[in-house]
Amino acid sequence: MPLHHAVLALLAAKPAHGYELKGSFEQAVGDQWGGLNIGHLYQVLERLARDGLIDSERQPQPVKPDRLVHQITPAGREELGRWLNEPTVRTRGYRDDFFLKVMAAAQAGDPATLAGVLRRQRVHLLTELRSLADASVAASGSPVVALLVKAAELHVRADLGVVDAAERDLTPDALATLRIPSSPAAAPGTRSNTA
Repeated sequence: MPLHHAVLALLAAKPAHGYELKGSFEQAVGDQWGGLNIGHLYQVLERLARDGLIDSERQPQPVKPDRLVHQITPAGREELGRWLNEPTVRTRGYRDDFFLKVMAAAQAGDPATLAGVLRRQRVHLLTELRSLADASVAASGSPVVALLVKAAELHVRADLGVVDAAERDLTPDALATLRIPSSPAAAPGTRSNTA
């Protein structure tokens, strides 16, 4: 659960309340990651507390409602260390919406449909690369955020390589072998056994 561990890492640096953690997380990872939903963060904090990885202390405030300040426990530090010392393993194989679109277009057996899917994806990826170039300039003040932008760029370039491979390998002849034959229509006057 990477978000759980990221919260532990932030709390290892210093105790913090929910909105402070949200701001620290967003500052640490930059715009490329996207915002952190505060409701989801509170669910993560509840789970970390339930698992004994953080302690929370209620602090009264003069005007605002009390706030909970969270701090990492020794068990939390141990869990964070364990997580940092393991490689990150892809646990669910390779799942990708674009691949499913390519599969669907290839199964249709129509080269024009496949070409359209590939062309639109290439345009999208090239637009994303231009956006990442701007993000790279904006991230120059933080080496961690710059690394995230670089990772995003490398992923986009790899996706462009998949588009290239699909254009090269999914020829009209290859599509003809993939086409799923339509089921024969029932002859007039015969009953189907599917009812």
